[in-house]
Amino acid sequence: MGNFVANEGLSIFVILVWLGINAYLFVQFYINFLVERWFYTRVLLGHALSWARAPAAALNFNCMLILLPVCRNLLSFLRGTIQCCSRTAARQLDRNITFHKLVAYMIAFHTAVHIVAHLFNFEYFMDAQLNRNSSLLPFVLSEIGNGDNLPFLNPIRTNETNPTIVMFTTIAGLTGVAITLALILIITSSMEVIRRSYFEVFWYTHHLFIIFFIGLVFHGYGRIVRGQTHDSLLTNKPEACADQFEDWGKNGSNCAVPVFAGNPPGTWKWVLGPMILYVCERIVRIYRAHQKVVITKVVMHPSKTLELQMKRKGFSMEVGQYVFIQCPSISRLEWHPFTLTSAPEEDYFSAHIRIVGDWTQALYEACGGDKNETQEAWKLPKVAIDGPFGTASEDVFRYEVVMLVGAGIGVTPFASILKSVWYKRIQNNQDIFTKKIYFYWLCPETEAFEWFADLLQSLEGQMTEKGMTDFLSYNIYLTRWKETEAAHFRVHHEAENDPITGLKQKTLYGKPNWDNEFTNIASKHPGTKVGVFLCGPPQLGKSLSKQCLSHSEADVKFIFNKENF
Repeated sequence: MGNFVANEGLSIFVILVWLGINAYLFVQFYINFLVERWFYTRVLLGHALSWARAPAAALNFNCMLILLPVCRNLLSFLRGTIQCCSRTAARQLDRNITFHKLVAYMIAFHTAVHIVAHLFNFEYFMDAQLNRNSSLLPFVLSEIGNGDNLPFLNPIRTNETNPTIVMFTTIAGLTGVAITLALILIITSSMEVIRRSYFEVFWYTHHLFIIFFIGLVFHGYGRIVRGQTHDSLLTNKPEACADQFEDWGKNGSNCAVPVFAGNPPGTWKWVLGPMILYVCERIVRIYRAHQKVVITKVVMHPSKTLELQMKRKGFSMEVGQYVFIQCPSISRLEWHPFTLTSAPEEDYFSAHIRIVGDWTQALYEACGGDKNETQEAWKLPKVAIDGPFGTASEDVFRYEVVMLVGAGIGVTPFASILKSVWYKRIQNNQDIFTKKIYFYWLCPETEAFEWFADLLQSLEGQMTEKGMTDFLSYNIYLTRWKETEAAHFRVHHEAENDPITGLKQKTLYGKPNWDNEFTNIASKHPGTKVGVFLCGPPQLGKSLSKQCLSHSEADVKFIFNKENF
């Protein structure tokens, strides 16, 4: 339980506070429209009025939040500020995209409630105009504003129209349609299948947020939903005057014709600050995009993995961080995130890019990946770098025993960590707190091993020379091979080193038995805290998290750190 609280406690607290504020705003504004000022409006609309206004308040709050998690430079500033006080709190900022998605889902939910409520409202407005009977209060209220120079309560001014026409001839209607269409396109294009297969669609439709926020700010300027003014309440008390509506404004009557007005637009107060912060964010990104980046080396690894080694003046990184890369010759708008695979001790920074889409394929070709001859340096494409971002994964070095688990291309952050270990402990002879690293790499096919094997071979050779072979234990699993296939392969490739990776440590086949692995590590390191770091799919994360909980006892604790990468 303590392990779970240490890893998830702060995140759960933040989510509960966020949900609590949403619930409070919804309930509070629902109640706000049940007061005397809105009595006559409720005569026309009933409780649909409150059902429309309550989600609008929650929408304002969430639209204030939606831009903040994607202000990368702001998050980096906050991360650096609070990291000295609490690394746990700093790590929560790396869950920014998760929170961004949660806020987006909440916006979609409140938008749906708001739209449905207003559809009912417009039907009620229309019904009040169609039932043209002066003995009915809804009709009398609907007639206010016709030739008496008073503000209207019912925005549908005649029974010869329909709600659809009103929807497309008012500021609220037009902006509402624009906001809804933009939101639908943004959310649908953000689905995992579209984002991974058609990233450009996701990228470009996401910029519809500009239309969304413009429409949001101007949505309330029409003041269609109106309530009784405070001055009017002095001359027409609904409790006393609602039943005397036929005598309103006549001589001898104590009830004047009620006067109505809408609330002034208030959404801009919620979103102006975040919008200014986001504009500043984009200005910083533009400035960084114009800083010169030099590609010093391009390495074409097997299975279409491209390694870019780069330099930029003043660039400083930590292990486990990532950058956004733009290639203007491919697209001036697209920025793609890649984990840094270099170590802070190196005089360059690098990223390994797997060719899986149109943009990465174009970059591969621009760097000469499709050519047999060596690409000349002056022909290499220009790139722009934004970053680095993310919490530095120095937490790895805060544990005496560490488990690193990478799946497929998820091994990239561990390249940086293992290189940094090599520089700190082997080359510079620094005395680091970490005494043992267990490294697990799960890959479906043999090709995925090839680009990373060189690094492991180098580490293996260096540690053998230094007599430090016990420092790093690594287990590489080929998950789609069965043991029978592997046995046949080994018979035809008998060698001292593994025939697939070239390492002395033999490749394992199938999936790890995590229960056995955790039990084995726990028995070897009693009385220690073991840091478990994962870069891989959520299903694997759930499995490892459960193992951490089940194997954490009084003498050994496994601390799960899924979100570090």
